[in-house]
This record gives sequence, structure tokens and C-alpha cells, in this order.
Amino acid sequence: MNYFLESMTNEHRMPVIDIFNHFVEHSYAAYLEEKVGYEFFNRLFGISNGYSATVAKNDAGDVVGFAMMHAYHPARAFVRTAELTYFIHPEHTGKGIGRIFLDLFEGEARRLGIDSLIASVSSLNENSLQFHRKCGFEECGRFKKIGRKFGRDFDVVWMQKRI
Repeated sequence: MNYFLESMTNEHRMPVIDIFNHFVEHSYAAYLEEKVGYEFFNRLFGISNGYSATVAKNDAGDVVGFAMMHAYHPARAFVRTAELTYFIHPEHTGKGIGRIFLDLFEGEARRLGIDSLIASVSSLNENSLQFHRKCGFEECGRFKKIGRKFGRDFDVVWMQKRI
């Protein structure tokens, strides 16, 4: 199956929130514990604020994942750092979509003078930790047992890639 990217727009509201809610209900990838309504798209989309917000589609035109790059911190001192967020439906993970997103973001980051990409990952999300390590990210910080979901404590692991 082939995948392609397109810029996220309001037309993607429902599939993006449906994918996000899958992770809310079934994983530690999304930190929220309760499903969100479709109005949450505005908040999610607003986070990118001038950076890429992108969806991945399959050959049939279905949205199978989404990703955003956004400012790490509003202070000008951190203008060279961006945070990445991605959610790919489990039926489509391991097929190169994450790498496609990351390639897009690395190119954008270089054009914008960003030299540090970071990601916040639950310690119970082993697939994401492995993906980031495989793509050149290193653990640069860990907040121990600050999260709790489904009755389990988890660490928040900060991963960083210098580009």
C-alpha cells in the first residue's frame, strides 16, 4: 500500500479526532483518559501555529495518521527547538509513515533554522520509544512516574534529535 501526505485542514477534523480517540481509549500514546469531541480538532490543529500539520492518506484516500510540528516553548530563546507529535492508526504502523512524517519535519526544521527536534513519549509506549531511537533520537530527560493511566504509573520520556 502506498501512502501520501497532505496538509491538515478542517476537512480532516473527523478522521483526525477518531484516530486520536483510538489512542486515548487504547494506549498510553495519548495522555488523555477520556475521548474528546470533534471541537478538540481546533485545539490540536492550533498547536502547530505556523509549522506543519499533516495527515497521511492511503491509496483509498482514507486518513490513516496525522502529525504536527510545533514550538517547544513560546520564549524566543527556544526558537531553534521544535516538538513533534504523531499518531498513526495501529493498522498502518510499521509501514514507513512515521519515517515519512519525520523526513518532512526534518526538512522543514532545517529551512526554519531549527536544529533540535524533541518528542514527549510515555515510558509504556515501547513502539514509539523504539521508533525514535531507530531514527536517531536519544533520551535526554525523564520525569519518573508523573503520569497515571489505566491504573498504571508511567514516566514521561523526552527524546531529542540534533539535526
